[in-house]
Amino acid sequence: MKINTKSDLEEALKLCKGAFLSAAGFSLLINFLMITPSIYMLQVYDRVVATGNKSTLLMLTLIVVVLFITMASLEWVRSQILVKVSSRLEMLLNQRLFQVAFKQSLYSGGQRATTQPLDDLTGLRQFLTGNGLFAFFDAPWMPVYLALLFMFHPWFGWFSILTAILLCIVAAVTEKATTKILGEANNVAMATRGALGRNLRNAEVIESMGMLGKIRQRWMIGAVKVLELQAVASSRAGLLTALSKVIRISSQSLILGLGAYLVIEREISPGLMIAGSILMGRAMAPIDLIIGTWKGFISARGQYERLNTILLQIPAEKDRMLLPDPQGRLQLENAVVVPPGSKLPIIKGINLVIEKGDIVGVIGPSGAGKSTLARAILGIWPTANGAIRLDGAEVFNWDREHLGGFIGYLPQDIELFEGTISENIARFGDIDPDQVVEAAKMADVHDLILRFPEGYDTLIGSTGGNLSGGQRQRIGLARALYGNPVLVVLDEPNSNLDEQGEAALEKALIKLKEKQTTVLIITHRNSVLSKVDKLLILSEGTLAVYGPRDQVIAHLQQQQQQAVAPVAQPA
Repeated sequence: MKINTKSDLEEALKLCKGAFLSAAGFSLLINFLMITPSIYMLQVYDRVVATGNKSTLLMLTLIVVVLFITMASLEWVRSQILVKVSSRLEMLLNQRLFQVAFKQSLYSGGQRATTQPLDDLTGLRQFLTGNGLFAFFDAPWMPVYLALLFMFHPWFGWFSILTAILLCIVAAVTEKATTKILGEANNVAMATRGALGRNLRNAEVIESMGMLGKIRQRWMIGAVKVLELQAVASSRAGLLTALSKVIRISSQSLILGLGAYLVIEREISPGLMIAGSILMGRAMAPIDLIIGTWKGFISARGQYERLNTILLQIPAEKDRMLLPDPQGRLQLENAVVVPPGSKLPIIKGINLVIEKGDIVGVIGPSGAGKSTLARAILGIWPTANGAIRLDGAEVFNWDREHLGGFIGYLPQDIELFEGTISENIARFGDIDPDQVVEAAKMADVHDLILRFPEGYDTLIGSTGGNLSGGQRQRIGLARALYGNPVLVVLDEPNSNLDEQGEAALEKALIKLKEKQTTVLIITHRNSVLSKVDKLLILSEGTLAVYGPRDQVIAHLQQQQQQAVAPVAQPA
């Protein structure tokens, strides 16, 4: 039995169903009142003009004015309903889509970092409050207008149906002529914006090495292609919109001619002639409006499909039962890790145990899988096979908000966030001044922070402002040490440190050892390895050697001696 899984977008629209039904109800009343101008003209020509009765004209005019005011009020209420429902839709989905955008970036290592899901939600919300949606509310009432036209005279009805068929053909041609090309333009535009965002984050490299011209040229290729595609689509849509307008205006004039003929033949009154023209114009207006707003409809449909797809691809995280606070024991059981978007494993069947309080140095050549191993241990990337356990539970079974307070992580690329130094160190949670200062002292950055004019309240940006690479790294280290974590992962923690910074790092490791904190240090520099308990050597994603530091070093030295031992010469 197949189970149809609905996306969060479909569930949110279902919650808003009542509001849409209310808008449809108001559309019913509005469209009934839309008949008012036709009835007014019918009465004026057949009663007022024929009798010359000014009192009748005054009363009819007053009634029509009141009805017009009522219709305007109903339209305003309907628009407010759609504004409210669009705002509710965004409030129901914005946090979920924020998590989706975050997961996209997380699983791609930042390569697919984009706000596109949130932009799509904003675009869909704007469409819900635009004229295009009103046309879809009004279109179902077109048969009512056609029925009235048949009541006026069958020829009026058949003429209007012919006009409606012609307009529907134009709408179908518009769909065929623009949908594919607009979709391609949107895809190219999204790719171009994503590439531009990544380039802007590397502005210093681009400027320093004179790459701006070439980068701009590559960006222009995408930008020009988008303009070309949109120009073609707009040209086609404009032509078809003009055609639909010509058909509608011409039909309104032609129906007057048809009405005049029927008046001459004494089959209808002059009032029905004028009323029929007005009523047919009202009947065709939704189709004409749909064609005119077709580009917005295509964009909204693409946004809906993208949101639906991505919400199904990245389901919401389930609420997990809180486990006891972790202690820091790690166990890898035949762990295989495949980076998201790749098919080849980087970590290949590793088995090992890291006891609570161990300081483990992770070394190996570039591409051996050291950073991938760190991401897997932290639960950033899932295992394709096997398991990585923290205190017996798989890292993915932990509640991330709960676990995060017990984890410290210093990545290779230090990213600080918009805010104060204290907020960055406290991970933007409730600031505990004592713990902030303690973490800063462990990273030996306390005195440096105090020298800033605003101290811990100094505002910094994502790149650290005027901070040097080493200063950013030490603030990042303080952030990793904040709150007495039980597991700390340091990826190249001394890559930007001078001698003073390295000394501070060694002191921090000693203090972590005293606190029985489990530490993994990924490094290419041997100076910090004097403070580790164990060494883990990776080679092409496999575990080459793992054990106490002195034993591993002795093993490596023995291998080196055997490799360089002189070959005995024949006598």
